[in-house]
Amino acid sequence: MQEMELDEAPLVRYSVEEGVMTLTLDGAANGNALTVAMTEALSDVLENVNRRDDVHCLLLRSSSKHFCTGGNVKDMQSGKDLMDGGIEQVRERLRRSLHRITRALNELDVPSICAVNGAAVGAGCDLALMCDIRLAGTRAVFAESFLRLGLVSGIGGAWFLSRIVGPAKALELTLTSEFLDAEAAKRLGIVTSVYPDDALDREALALAQRIAGSPPLALRMAKKLVRESSQCTLSAALEMAANMQAILLCGSEHKQAVSGFLEQQARQKSLRTECGAA
Repeated sequence: MQEMELDEAPLVRYSVEEGVMTLTLDGAANGNALTVAMTEALSDVLENVNRRDDVHCLLLRSSSKHFCTGGNVKDMQSGKDLMDGGIEQVRERLRRSLHRITRALNELDVPSICAVNGAAVGAGCDLALMCDIRLAGTRAVFAESFLRLGLVSGIGGAWFLSRIVGPAKALELTLTSEFLDAEAAKRLGIVTSVYPDDALDREALALAQRIAGSPPLALRMAKKLVRESSQCTLSAALEMAANMQAILLCGSEHKQAVSGFLEQQARQKSLRTECGAA
């Protein structure tokens, strides 16, 4: 197992084991707020994932009681950190800082899982929405709460939320700043499963390991096919599916998977025969 804590930004830790990169937000002092330091540390790791052949699934989690509380309100009041400067400076900082996270997560070749163990509000909610699969602990809460502070989502949450819950519900959640508990989030499809808090990390890791155990090239193509197919015509989806399937059918990864499948079936048949004879 490889484990690293970034010297320049100890707010983020990650480890890689059995094809799963576990990326942990570790800024408990301010609720894992997306400060410049947290944003740069997270972006640096995420932007490197596609270059790593040993990573087949990403698991994003938190070590504290909150997943991510979004922007730091005290910094907003003082005009520091991301908020330092005038309109042009702040806009450019958003593009060059926070948007790095959005692009990196959206462009990941490998599947991503988010384990939400507490508050995921504002930009923290958006961060969770950027992942492919979201799981929650029982005390998790979600909110597009920007209007409470006279803001809108500056990190792309409107794009992700409307695709998950539909435009009308996305508008309702945005315009009311409603807080959703874990079960309400599940009913809306924001999360797929809710687990007891003490079981969340274990269940999330088990799912990540199961996904990471798939043939790597086919895994990446499967993710791309599903995501692209949701935003294109049937004709385009069929053409993409044919191209991907042809590549895979002619490749060694598929042939090895078929051989392994048939060998497993033969072993199971042999065991059934032996049990029957006994």
